[in-house]
Amino acid sequence: MFCPNCGTQATEGLKFCKQCGANLRRVQGVMAQGGGGFDWSKTWVAEMMMSEEERERQKGVTPGEKRLNEIKAGVITSAIGLSVTVFLYFFMDSVAAFTNPKEAELIRNLWLSGLIPLVIGLAIIFNGLFISKRIVELRRQQVQPPPQPLPLGAPTTGQLAEPSVPGGFSVTEQPTSRMPEHEPARREPH
Repeated sequence: MFCPNCGTQATEGLKFCKQCGANLRRVQGVMAQGGGGFDWSKTWVAEMMMSEEERERQKGVTPGEKRLNEIKAGVITSAIGLSVTVFLYFFMDSVAAFTNPKEAELIRNLWLSGLIPLVIGLAIIFNGLFISKRIVELRRQQVQPPPQPLPLGAPTTGQLAEPSVPGGFSVTEQPTSRMPEHEPARREPH
């Protein structure tokens, strides 16, 4: 073992370095644990390298919750777009009343810019209701393994069929029990 402070070689029984006086118990404790055990997966570097999906999975956000949050965001965005559209329609109309006729037409049509967030919100709702629903269903199918066929094995004695002949199984009785008793032989004409 070497002193972490000055690099002097020290025997394992020493508590302090003979050269510089550094505490060697810490070094012995780290060596007993097998290294520092630093976990890189719990640093900001590891989080930065993660995909958005992996971050959501670690936070516990399921695809179904994500879909519902998307629909909620679409409703909020659409409501804001509708509010802005209505506000701009009335506000720009009143502003246009005090300007010259050439500019008034342009100012009156500025309310159309409020339709942009309205249409975006409707698109987000559409995506959440239809497209994300299909993605959630596909992920559920990927998570659930396909049903495995039952293993075919030899039947146990408890699974064997009961004998059709009252006396039990017999090599000669079973086949002959289905044959007609006395049937005359057929002759074919030559």
